[in-house]
Amino acid sequence: MTTSSTDSASTSVPAASSTTPGPASLPDFDDHRTASPRIRIQQLLHANPTLGPLAVLVLAIVAFTFSNPRFFSAPNLSLVLAQVTVIAVLALGQTLIILTAGIDLSVGAIAVFSSILMASLAVKAGLPGPAALATGLLLGTAMGALNGFLVTRIKLPPFIVTLGTLTIFFSLNSVVSNSETIRGADMPALLTWTGTAIPIGTFRLTYGSIIMLLLFALVLFALRNTAWGRHVYATGDDAEAARLAGIRTGRVLLSVYTAAGALYAIGAWILIGRLASASPNVGTDYNLDSITAVVLGGASLFGGRGGVLGTLIGALIVGVFRNGLQLAGVEVVWQGFAIGLLVLVAVSLDQWIRKVRT
Repeated sequence: MTTSSTDSASTSVPAASSTTPGPASLPDFDDHRTASPRIRIQQLLHANPTLGPLAVLVLAIVAFTFSNPRFFSAPNLSLVLAQVTVIAVLALGQTLIILTAGIDLSVGAIAVFSSILMASLAVKAGLPGPAALATGLLLGTAMGALNGFLVTRIKLPPFIVTLGTLTIFFSLNSVVSNSETIRGADMPALLTWTGTAIPIGTFRLTYGSIIMLLLFALVLFALRNTAWGRHVYATGDDAEAARLAGIRTGRVLLSVYTAAGALYAIGAWILIGRLASASPNVGTDYNLDSITAVVLGGASLFGGRGGVLGTLIGALIVGVFRNGLQLAGVEVVWQGFAIGLLVLVAVSLDQWIRKVRT
């Protein structure tokens, strides 16, 4: 009798276990099937950060073209590209810093000060164009290196460092320029050469835009195909882990800020050609515009994720939205509202993508 009861108990347990999981597992299967497309999209965007910004750019171009056929005309597209060029170059330097989980608020100050110095040395000091240009480029690079030195050697947070140098460089800018604008007509032709356009049918491509595209190609190659590029991503993803792996993170950060300063100085040269002048009163929005382009391009503010192609797309998104809204007759204040909303959406999307499950 005892054996019989034991056998019956042992046979009843598997029977219960074989029937119980069936109904209980159905909701789990349905939930997985419902969540699966969302997770796949999340993983796709995590693996390809530029897909989201590219979709936004294409949709914006289509929408603005339907709202105003003039938008997609060659002259207007030439204008959009010319307007985007300076911000794109500045955002390229900002991308390098954000990839290392830093931030640079002195972008506009370095670019404007470099442009003022180039123009002042050429017009007021009488230096030849090549010498004035080289000095301006070297100074911009040195200002970026100063930011890097304060971050890596003095161990100050990037936000505090660049907030301080922002004020310093803008103050020096006012001292050197005496708050006066220097006309392009008074400068050597080399300084305004970047604003010269090459006609391609009705489309006009400036030399500044060509330089911008070459810079993007160069930085893209460096990030993807060199040890330095891998170290930049590793430092931004986890600086302590990178250090333990043998990467000299201090040198990487110093090189990143120095390279960013050089890019800002080149942006200053393009800015002179774009405006056909050197003015101390421009650049107040360049800091936020450069960060906006990087964020819209899919780079993470927490570092370690993103790329320069996304930054280029992000800069184009800013230019397309502003130009399209202008053609639509939208007031400037609402244009800023739209760009700010885009930034909030981009950051929220980045937070969602970072929670990806693999």
